[in-house]
Amino acid sequence: MTLADLKRGQVAIIKDVSSPYIPLKLLEMGCLPGNQARLMMVAPFSDPLYLNINDTHLAIRKETAVHIQIELSNE
Repeated sequence: MTLADLKRGQVAIIKDVSSPYIPLKLLEMGCLPGNQARLMMVAPFSDPLYLNINDTHLAIRKETAVHIQIELSNE
């Protein structure tokens, strides 16, 4: 499952960000394995995704989100 598969309000734990298609800036802003991600909103036409990752608010394009592997959280 990837970040692009999340539904609004769902919470997940980031598992893998090793794809070369993930910008370094996302990693620097906290998009790292083990961190919690919550999908807050989705823009019209489903792109970009507005996420809260460890209390950092990020907008990520869907084409990037498909490369971030996650596991759903029970929260």
